[in-house]
Amino acid sequence: MTEPGPAQSPVPSRPPAPAPAPAPAALTTGTPVRAATDRRWCEDVTLDFHNSGGTAVRSGTVAFGTHVIGALGIDWATVDSTVPLPTPIAPGARKRRTWTVCVDSWRVPLGMHVETREVSVRWE
Repeated sequence: MTEPGPAQSPVPSRPPAPAPAPAPAALTTGTPVRAATDRRWCEDVTLDFHNSGGTAVRSGTVAFGTHVIGALGIDWATVDSTVPLPTPIAPGARKRRTWTVCVDSWRVPLGMHVETREVSVRWE
């Protein structure tokens, strides 16, 4: 039979270290892909999104700069428009979205067309 040993005092425990804060959202976009529609004053613009950060993208906007192009290739005007970002975009997620981007039909007479040349994204 063994004799009980001396009582051991409990080792004080340290509080657990706080979990590191997640990395902020990091949204990247692919190259916009344009496609003609059956209306000369509109086109479909497709954009890919990837959130490589540690938190979700919760809000934002996509801005389009659509150019009105004449029959000889002359850039007559640029019309800006914005749409909401397709949120939420979770950490590590990828999304693809297509918008039909239009300008007023009177801005694009016969023989002219539109080209959405600038696309920018802002997010939070």
